[in-house]
Amino acid sequence: MIIHNFNAGPSILPKEVIIKSAQSVIDFNGSGLSLLEISHRSIDFLEIIEKTTCLVKRVMNLNDDYAILFLQGGATLQFSMVPYNLMDKEAAYLDTGFWSINAIKEAKKFGKVNILFSGKENQYTYILKNYKIPHNVDYFHCTSNNTIVGTQMKIFPKTSVPIICDMSSDIFSRKLNFYQFSLIYASAQKNVSSAGMTIVIIKKNILKTTKKNIPSYMDYQIHIQNKSILNTPNVFSIYTSMLTLEWIENKGGLSILEKENKNKAKLLYDEIDKNSLFENKIHKEDRSNMNVSFFLKEKKLEKEFNKMWKKENIIGLDGHRFFGGYRASIYNALPLKSVQFLIEIMKEFERKFSS
Repeated sequence: MIIHNFNAGPSILPKEVIIKSAQSVIDFNGSGLSLLEISHRSIDFLEIIEKTTCLVKRVMNLNDDYAILFLQGGATLQFSMVPYNLMDKEAAYLDTGFWSINAIKEAKKFGKVNILFSGKENQYTYILKNYKIPHNVDYFHCTSNNTIVGTQMKIFPKTSVPIICDMSSDIFSRKLNFYQFSLIYASAQKNVSSAGMTIVIIKKNILKTTKKNIPSYMDYQIHIQNKSILNTPNVFSIYTSMLTLEWIENKGGLSILEKENKNKAKLLYDEIDKNSLFENKIHKEDRSNMNVSFFLKEKKLEKEFNKMWKKENIIGLDGHRFFGGYRASIYNALPLKSVQFLIEIMKEFERKFSS
């Protein structure tokens, strides 16, 4: 039975990654031990974390000016770690939705937050492009993809201020000049791995001015010195990340994935735009290629549409509890045929219920 998995996270992963990960839980590399019971100080795991680090840098085309960390606590912990390490007096933030709101809330505990733009009044349906970043702030923080409502930053500002970016829901989905960012963080449960691990990609020289007495686990420099094993890391999730990054390389890298993702998104948005029963509320230039939100124009038809897509082994299509409607998360591993299948369901629904 084919399941079409549109979950927003934890979400679909490549089948070969799931198979290899499952095998490692039974017997890791013929060792007779499960991956779940090997020591995080063992040669086997040190090789895994070193290889995963190298893969991140290769896939993103980064040099050794950047450190790669595999931490816990999700992006939520990074909302505090970023200002704890980098904010002296003031930082600039974009408010583009739910997760950026949470990042702003935590940052306010460490200093002044200058909100350059908020999409709240317009229900976060677009992202301002011509905001000005003050030259005297400690850093500029943005969220590249709004998972809940389905917006995505297509361009990033040019500034001398360090750019910090939460890429939790679109990391490894497109080719970017990653050198424009001083710090990137991403929880793993979307395009990377299983839940419980967060990748932090940090330009090491931005930490030189840190003067605070930071608790050890909150201090990026201590994690860099300990190569992500200050404490026991999420061994399974790091291993699965390694497999996923190998899968990305084998596919041809981020350029290929970006092309595939744009194609999947275009097909789905085109159907929403021409289907008389559905609508998307996001400004076209800001539509996410990862999370496609849409609504029925007639709310009374929801029961019938829900019955139809659930019957056809489609899962994860419900919109976020704060936003409603529907959301199709079309991450890297979601095959084109799943998007095409959903489109056929939407077309059939229109044939049955359009007046």
